[in-house]
Amino acid sequence: MEKRITSPADLKALRDAAQANVDLRTRKGETHVVVHMGTCGIAAGARDVLAQIVGELAEAGARHITVKQTGCLGFCDQEPMMTITDKAGKEFRYGKLDRHKVHEILQEHVLAGRPVIEHIITY
Repeated sequence: MEKRITSPADLKALRDAAQANVDLRTRKGETHVVVHMGTCGIAAGARDVLAQIVGELAEAGARHITVKQTGCLGFCDQEPMMTITDKAGKEFRYGKLDRHKVHEILQEHVLAGRPVIEHIITY
């Protein structure tokens, strides 16, 4: 059920929320979260993963994070996947994501700086 806009304040709140989601994708953050959105990734649920990431990070007010999307990485059996690059340039790839894993990775790795080793993929 969508909230009805009944006042200028409601409209401003909606605009601010939408702007926060756009900011996550356009600013230059210290940490980059990239969701792999090739055909196999999308079929495996990458759109839901991306929406969850954007929603949770916007809610957390994470100003140091940039969220992007890219194409296939070539590990179709690991989809949906995301790559996190920290401010030192170190990359971490997470695969076979679901809602619970994404939430855990965002809380532990992206926001607290502690990689979640059990969800990192190796190839």
